[in-house]
Amino acid sequence: MAKVTLQDVAKAAGVSIATASWAVNDNRNVRIPESTRRKVRKAADSLGYHHNALARGLARGCSDIIGFISDGVATSPFAGQVIQGAQDEAWRNGKILLVVNTNGKKDVERKTFAFMLEHQVEGVIYSKWVHESITPPSELDKVPAVLVNCYDERGRFPAVVPNEVQGGATATRLLLEAGHRRIAFVNAITPSPASLGRLEGYKAALAAFGIDFDSSLVVPANADQEGGYGAAEKVMATDATAVFCHNDRTALGLYDALRELGKRVPDDISVVGFDNQEMISAHMHPALTTVGLPQYELGVMGVRTLLRQCGRNEDDGDEHVVTRTFEPIFVQCPAVSRDSVKRL
Repeated sequence: MAKVTLQDVAKAAGVSIATASWAVNDNRNVRIPESTRRKVRKAADSLGYHHNALARGLARGCSDIIGFISDGVATSPFAGQVIQGAQDEAWRNGKILLVVNTNGKKDVERKTFAFMLEHQVEGVIYSKWVHESITPPSELDKVPAVLVNCYDERGRFPAVVPNEVQGGATATRLLLEAGHRRIAFVNAITPSPASLGRLEGYKAALAAFGIDFDSSLVVPANADQEGGYGAAEKVMATDATAVFCHNDRTALGLYDALRELGKRVPDDISVVGFDNQEMISAHMHPALTTVGLPQYELGVMGVRTLLRQCGRNEDDGDEHVVTRTFEPIFVQCPAVSRDSVKRL
């Protein structure tokens, strides 16, 4: 079957090719009677004509495409909710999300930016799998951009990140509100926004309950199952009645070691994790009380923030580059209560 052309649509609607183009591309800068627009669209639908989306975007001065560049989010079931949230919010605003996973390869990232800029995306969301400080790629200066799950310490771009301090405080409060007062904290060895922020939240929650911080209750460990397993004896040596683990994988290792030591969760010691990796936390025995990373909400807020940036940039012309310093946008980390905390 021959491809239906714009000329075929114009002939069927009885209008010029220019009028047909303006109508199917919804160009509102040209005055066309609505009856003519409807007639052209009806002809296009009946003939099965598919317009060039890029041409339509150029005609309207708006591509309706948002770029999403990640270094691994797209391939992680745990963090893929960031993309789901961004995609849902994009659709709610009549936008399409163009997702590219670079696997951290700089050559792939450069080609991705070139492709997106060539196709005039309205803006770019630049996301990292691990919450960290980054040096944003120079290409972000050429388009409205928002960082998600990462940030630029110079504040050159809006950044949407999880509220690690609030999350650490929430995890600790779950234990404090259950009556525990001697609470250990198995924290990651490597300094990061997560380890530093969660420690700050832990201290703040203790202070809010009038409890002095005791550094001997902080047990450093690798942020994985092996780290949690190796921390168990040190935790028990603190005489803590409860422990807050840096993440769910650490808690999983701790569970295994406690079981070997003849200790029961939560009868002998209560445990709270962090991240809410449901493939782990919901299937532990007992199911792990934890604090969730707000992946879906990060994606939603990333798109909302980017669309606001696009609106500002239209108002400001070309002056959006290096004229504004942005504070991070913190997204709350929710408590997820299950069965690993005993009330005293």
